[in-house]
Amino acid sequence: MVYISRLEHFNAAHKLFNPNWSMAKNKEVFGPCANANWHGHNYELIVTVKGNPDPDTGFVIDLKKLSTLVREHIIQKVDHKNLNLDVAFMEGKLASTENLVIAFWNILQPLITKISASAQLHSLKLYETPRNFVEYFGE
Repeated sequence: MVYISRLEHFNAAHKLFNPNWSMAKNKEVFGPCANANWHGHNYELIVTVKGNPDPDTGFVIDLKKLSTLVREHIIQKVDHKNLNLDVAFMEGKLASTENLVIAFWNILQPLITKISASAQLHSLKLYETPRNFVEYFGE
């Protein structure tokens, strides 16, 4: 089994805020991330696909096709956007990095098979900052 990864980048704003809580509780739990005027991050998304290399191409997946897929279905929808207000697939969800990576998985996982008959989405790693990231392997 070979694992191959593609790195993509986007910038987005959000705030962490539970509307069922008071402002005081939101500030207590989320600190400055509950700022009413939002805050932003330079996100890095690493998409890892696994499979056996195709005997004709030597590829597990064509990385150009993978990059196009990720940019079209994820990056264009979140780059320079407010995750709380502008991103339809985040509507009604707390805009945490954990929830964001799960939403990305749910979008990408069924699309991978459209560009490769044998590759499978293995994991997504989403960096919110150089020191804070989440990794998701699906259900």
